[in-house]
Amino acid sequence: MGRKKNTPTDRQFTMAHVRCTERISPGFIRLTLGGLDHLEPRGHDHWCRLFFAREGQDSLQLPTRTSEIGWYLQYLATPKALRPWVRAYTVRHARPDTGEVDIDFVIHKDQAGGLGPAARFALDASPGDRLGFLEQGIGFTPDHPHDWTLLVGDETALPAVAGICSSLPEAARGIAIIEVPTAGDRQKFRMPPGMEVRWVPRDESSSGADRPGQLALDAVKTTVPLDGVVHAHLIGESGLATGARRHLVQEWGVPKRNVDFVGYWRHGRPATT
Repeated sequence: MGRKKNTPTDRQFTMAHVRCTERISPGFIRLTLGGLDHLEPRGHDHWCRLFFAREGQDSLQLPTRTSEIGWYLQYLATPKALRPWVRAYTVRHARPDTGEVDIDFVIHKDQAGGLGPAARFALDASPGDRLGFLEQGIGFTPDHPHDWTLLVGDETALPAVAGICSSLPEAARGIAIIEVPTAGDRQKFRMPPGMEVRWVPRDESSSGADRPGQLALDAVKTTVPLDGVVHAHLIGESGLATGARRHLVQEWGVPKRNVDFVGYWRHGRPATT
């Protein structure tokens, strides 16, 4: 299932610029972007689409339509030589008083040993570099009564899980399972006292899992559910999201309505747009 439709109706494309960069852990670079004075912080997994110029492009040509279908159809109709790269990211922090947001980029190589366009942009970024920004709203929108929350993700989902944990009410309880490349990629963030975060670093695994998300899926399968009705939000690599949903529905007996799952990416299949 894709992200729930909670898209702002008054959004617009913005040409943002890099203000500073910071290597916050072995696997993450944080870019602080400016020029976003009208962005309303929404908390949770507030997400956006970022647009990067392709190699050889002299300028960044952004769509002019802003509806969810309209902009994408216009994007696909643009000749590839003029079409920017586009990727989905979570707003890690937003500071409307300064028009800044922080975006955390995972820096990892694909199976061929290369880097994707977003990771390359983050590694090479300098103050003043420009990129397009389109707000998308939030995806974490439970629509049923529940007693506790289960959050599961790999490193690409870490910013979203952190944002959701930080936005949950103080009385919330639950479990967050986060797989990261190394122990040094753990992050500290605000969470209610009743939420437990279980970090699963791949570099500390004796099984040597090659597929990102496999260890997090294994952790879900060994988790004992808490008492009461759960709302589960499963995000990251496609096999993790779908595998965890299958386990919850078939083994825990969780109603499908209570499980949101989004495969951000698929191991071994790089995005082409």
